[in-house]
Amino acid sequence: MLITGGGSGIGQACVHRILAEGARVVAADISEAGLADTVAKAGEHGARLSTVVLDVGDEPAVRRGVADAVETLGGLDTLVNAAGILRSAHLEQTTLADFERVLRINLTGTFLVTREAIAALRLGNGPSVVNFSSTSAQFAHPYMAAYAASKGGVLAMTHSWAMEFAKAGIRFNCVQPGSISSGMTDGSGASRQSVGPGLPEDVDFALFGKVAPMLAREGGAFFAAPDAVAGAVAMLGGPDAYFITGTEIRIDGGAHM
Repeated sequence: MLITGGGSGIGQACVHRILAEGARVVAADISEAGLADTVAKAGEHGARLSTVVLDVGDEPAVRRGVADAVETLGGLDTLVNAAGILRSAHLEQTTLADFERVLRINLTGTFLVTREAIAALRLGNGPSVVNFSSTSAQFAHPYMAAYAASKGGVLAMTHSWAMEFAKAGIRFNCVQPGSISSGMTDGSGASRQSVGPGLPEDVDFALFGKVAPMLAREGGAFFAAPDAVAGAVAMLGGPDAYFITGTEIRIDGGAHM
């Protein structure tokens, strides 16, 4: 299995969960330090973990990185596109560079990695792709238009690919996290592809009432831990989901019921 964004946050949680289930994993991330942290926390499962430094927005790097991962694994059964970034700002303060960077990593990066992996997936055992969309793809999240646009694009691509490759037996699905604690949401990620939201100084927190989770949190915490997503990713990427394709699982504590 190849997991991008594996150096921090939800991507790292996916790496550790899937290793625990017995799989061989290549974790990819732009941050060497993040990957080192993932390896250090792998414990007894570390023998089945390899890493590759990869900027998913760089086409030549993606070609090399995916090829290296496939060679290391001896093929590819599952791809998890977890790499992503988040920028938050008022519309009139959003720079073109920031807008395009978000789309480059989240949307174009998902396209590039999947395109380079598809030949190996065609030969895989029960092949599956798990993409990372977001609740913001379908519901209003203030100050995050670029992020929402990128994740809406990922959702649309996933449905398109699920149809295109159905006869080839390759499954494509999405997870849609919301209110999950990670380097992306708290700004503590080791990867430059997991930068915090940087909400405007005059943020109106009342607007976030519509995206608050409904399930009770211990101590009233707003965010769930990354393992809330990792379990769903493991299921979608594995044989238990053999009859699931072209859909998405929303993981948000009931914020968008």
